[in-house]
Amino acid sequence: MTDLRRTLAQRIAGEVVLSDDPGGTLRKWRTDFDVAQTTLADRLDVSPSVVSDYESGRRKSPGIGVVRRVIEALLDIDEERGGSHIRQFARVISAGFESDIVYDLREYPTTIPVERLYEAIDAEELVAGRQRTIAGHTVINSIEAITRLSSEEFYRLYGQSTNRALVFTDVTRGESPLVALRVVTPTPSVVVLHGLDPDALWEHAPALARVDGFSLAITDTDIGTMLDALRTVG
Repeated sequence: MTDLRRTLAQRIAGEVVLSDDPGGTLRKWRTDFDVAQTTLADRLDVSPSVVSDYESGRRKSPGIGVVRRVIEALLDIDEERGGSHIRQFARVISAGFESDIVYDLREYPTTIPVERLYEAIDAEELVAGRQRTIAGHTVINSIEAITRLSSEEFYRLYGQSTNRALVFTDVTRGESPLVALRVVTPTPSVVVLHGLDPDALWEHAPALARVDGFSLAITDTDIGTMLDALRTVG
């Protein structure tokens, strides 16, 4: 087993074992890896109902042997598909973040137009920024990041370059992430607020974007669909 795969397997196993709802945690990782219950069941040589029962808690909590088999199966399936999810989680882990804070952290081989990002995730630009190309993106759970990260850790969200898009999920008005960005310099090139009703946008958000010079956009695309789309933009 490669170091990368072993590290990720240990991370998943730790989350499952320490979880108050181990079945639900297994379900979260299965869906994060975009593996259907039927696909996982075939790999484990069990019926889909067995997988469903473990995930729903209808069966007693899975033992470590079951957990290991499930994790190995998820990793094997992803490697056979090209390993994109393993690489995605590795980037987050290497940056020192938990997977419930940072959903994706990606650097692009070359810079891309901001418009390509917006088109991929069906985002509406509200304020045009000074920089019209970006070199990467980070997708962040805004509540978890703001409540759990220090200012130094918040800065690491930029990855290798501040010329990137920071996509904040679980946003209700946009005030908290935009205020948090004011204490971190320099600012990113693009900020996308996800899941936000345009009418609920904090009234000062456009003004802050203009003052700091970043592009501000909103999108309500399903988060899973958005993450899939973001894997294709770079």
